Amino acid sequence: MPRFTALPTDIVKAYRAGAPDAFGNPPERHISDGAGNPCRHCLRDVPAGAEMLVLAHKPFEGRHPYAEVGPIFLCADDCPRGGGSDLPDILTTSPDYLIKGYSADDRIVYGTGAVTPTPEIGARVAAIFANPDVAYLHVRSARNNCYQARVDRDG
Repeated sequence: MPRFTALPTDIVKAYRAGAPDAFGNPPERHISDGAGNPCRHCLRDVPAGAEMLVLAHKPFEGRHPYAEVGPIFLCADDCPRGGGSDLPDILTTSPDYLIKGYSADDRIVYGTGAVTPTPEIGARVAAIFANPDVAYLHVRSARNNCYQARVDRDG
């Protein structure tokens, strides 16, 4: 069973402490309106009225043509790291998501990307992982291409 993987806690703690984002800027602090602000650590929406961080994140090591950078939200206060085999809360709020596979060297595996209706995410993940060239997946916003979560093979 594939696992939805949230951002590592050590990275999130660094951002909360003011570590620079992918462009060298400190995370911005805002107040959540409670909708559409998915935390990439707990994989839930940041609650209404809670402080949140907005920053540019690159979920890849190094600099290369496929190392996409985009905006993400994080709870400004501590939150438990989300993830597991069940579809995370943040992936139930939109009618569809962009899912695409990456190789072990962080390159897009062409032919794997597809805008997928939310109820079909599990089947699409399984279909992409049938390709042995795929090491992991990203789930992104179908409208804004914002990184949502990583999906790893089981075991």
